[in-house]
Amino acid sequence: MKFVSIIMGSKSDYEVVYEAAKILNEFGAAYEMIVSSAHRSPARTAKYVADAEKKGAQVFICAAGMAAHLAGAVAANTTKPVLGIPLGGSALSGVDALYSTVQMPAGIPVATLAIGKAGAKNAAYLAVQILALNDEVLSSKLKADRAAKAEALKKDSEQIEVLLED
Repeated sequence: MKFVSIIMGSKSDYEVVYEAAKILNEFGAAYEMIVSSAHRSPARTAKYVADAEKKGAQVFICAAGMAAHLAGAVAANTTKPVLGIPLGGSALSGVDALYSTVQMPAGIPVATLAIGKAGAKNAAYLAVQILALNDEVLSSKLKADRAAKAEALKKDSEQIEVLLED
């Protein structure tokens, strides 16, 4: 079965990472979620990546803060797309995690999203877009989602225009 693997560096990251899970649920995209650290459990992380690939993982979403080497450690062990979510909460409000996630050596890419919940949501959308390359059902759901968002924005705009006229 094809699925998205979500890996967070610690249990405390769950609140942010759950935002990605909610989006994947909305699209009916299969996923599994684990806690594994690039620093505290590097062997477990590497083994998990290999096992997840064998089970059908197509995309890895990795969320970590501070030194944020999780996405890079995963990317070093797979050729599947890796999406990094830098997390806040550090003395540098996540900028350290952003730099750690985005500054990968050439040839070992990590697609890096925004810090925090917005990044988690966009990681899920990007994962669905990647899966939709070979899944017409997901592709149709993405198109419908975009159309619904455009329609909602149009309604919001019309409501504001009415308020401005009054």
